[in-house]
Amino acid sequence: MKYIFNEITHYRFPTHVNDLVIDRVDAETSEVFITVLDPGESAPLHVHHDMEQIFYVIEGAGTLYIGQEQQAFPLKPGDVARIPPHTYHRTECKSDKPLRYLSVDCFVNGRPKEEPTWDSHVKVVCKNFGWKFEDVKLKKRTRPISTP
Repeated sequence: MKYIFNEITHYRFPTHVNDLVIDRVDAETSEVFITVLDPGESAPLHVHHDMEQIFYVIEGAGTLYIGQEQQAFPLKPGDVARIPPHTYHRTECKSDKPLRYLSVDCFVNGRPKEEPTWDSHVKVVCKNFGWKFEDVKLKKRTRPISTP
């Protein structure tokens, strides 16, 4: 069993980056990644029915949009945001440097059986948004978390 995680796997979506720190396959009820949005980038509006998400803003500034009506909440370093299950949301970078936040996904009923790994989840996301998985997951590579 692994207790310390100090490498990441890099995924570059057309709208943002997710640097995976803890794959859901390595935990029973969670996964952890760092989301990076470059200036002007915005994750698409989406919803998770099987998890609650916690965001801790590391750097940059942005806006968290909640609900289908997209109520806006400013984000700045040190802020913690909670996204309950069944809540539509998206984030947008509003600063001249990247918005970077740690995301902890907490599964309501344990690791999803139909998407037991991060790769299996990303493949579904790519299919839903019309992206190519091969373009999103760059060559399998890891690097220390401390490296930007």
